[in-house]
Amino acid sequence: MSTQSYVIAIVLFATVNGIFSPWLVGMFPFVFVLMPTFFLSSLSALLFLSSILLATLTLILGGIPAALYERWSGAKESTEISMWLWLAGVALLTLPAAANFFQFGL
Repeated sequence: MSTQSYVIAIVLFATVNGIFSPWLVGMFPFVFVLMPTFFLSSLSALLFLSSILLATLTLILGGIPAALYERWSGAKESTEISMWLWLAGVALLTLPAAANFFQFGL
């Protein structure tokens, strides 16, 4: 499988986690602190930016095992094993959101 296929799958998992996560409401205070002027009139902007923040956090935290593996192995580029580790990390972080995803669907 090419690296591009892994990246697409990783981003899809992170997007599902960003939209359907039970921790989405927990991102509200962080978004208020980071961008307070956006929320004077729009609740939808708050939900959208909270979702993006959670998806980005999922990408970052899911990539830590892959980065540690690449550092340990001395790889100069991403290998198939490191991409699998990144995909597995993001998939594990997405598990709590999977129930909501299957219940509500797209």
